Order: sequence, then structure tokens, then C-alpha cells
Amino acid sequence: MIYPLCALLGAALLGLDQWVKWWTAAHFAAPVPPHIYWTADPARDFLPGLVELTRVHNYGAAWSSFSGQRWLLVGLTSLILLAVLAALFRRIVRHPLGVLAGCLILSGGLGNIIDRVRLGYVVDMFHFQFWPAYPVFNVADVCVVSGALLAAVYYLWFYEKYDKRGGPHGDADAAAR
Repeated sequence: MIYPLCALLGAALLGLDQWVKWWTAAHFAAPVPPHIYWTADPARDFLPGLVELTRVHNYGAAWSSFSGQRWLLVGLTSLILLAVLAALFRRIVRHPLGVLAGCLILSGGLGNIIDRVRLGYVVDMFHFQFWPAYPVFNVADVCVVSGALLAAVYYLWFYEKYDKRGGPHGDADAAAR
């Protein structure tokens, strides 16, 4: 039952990500030279004192690393997503926390791949006002980071006990029968 629920959540988050990116593009001017990354429009408060909205075109990954390496990023992200998908389909990950982590990573990764393939860059819009050096991010980034953190928690505290086959705590497959 957890797989369909997480798949629906992942699909909803992917839809939300694409809608927020569309809304941002519709309500902020596109960046123009010499500001090829940041919009010329002023940022707007989203959560005053905490988060503001703007429009940024990110041609790389986090902190614009690998900037201009569009197809390398699409390829690497696709490989990671295929590995996560395989772990979910082969039921290597069965604990609800691990399944949720995988679905979050999948929805966020797909959201950014769609932008990279369709536009050549990722649309980012959220910026922490209290941390000026922190990069601008989007819903897909929140999904990927949240999924990665949940995956780490899952692996450190739940994987061996619930999903590891033939581990020191018994065979998870035998317990599931």
C-alpha cells in the first residue's frame, strides 16, 4: 500500500514543481544580459523575513557546479534515478521511510531533468533572505534534499533491521512471509 501512496505523492510533487516553475516564469521577467542568471525584476516576499521569490536560470547543479554541462547533468541524474527506481521496483527498499525517500528523490530529479531537457536550464525561485550566500532553489530541489536526508536516516537506522536480506537481525524476507 505504501508504494502507490508514495507514487501519488511523488506525482503530485512533480506537478507542483512544474506549476511553480511555470508561475515563476509567468510573473518574473526572464534574465537578460548581462544578468543571464538573475531576473531584472526585484525579489518579492514569500515568507517575509525568511524566503523571497525571484527567478533564476541555473545552468548547472547545486551552487551552479557543472555549469554549462547540460547533457552530463541529464545523464548523471538519469542514472541515479534509474538506480533508485530499480531499488524500489526490485523491492530492495521496503520500509515506508525508504520508499518515501526514493519517491521524493525521483520526483525532484524528474522535475529538474524536465527543465534541463526542455529549457537548457533549471528555473529556481526560492531564496533565503537571512542567508544571502545560500543559492536559490526550487520545489524539485527541496524534494531531492529531503529525500536524500530521509534516505540517510533510513539507511543508518532502518535498512539493516527491516530490509537487509540475511542480516544479523534475521532475514527480512522470511519475516515478511
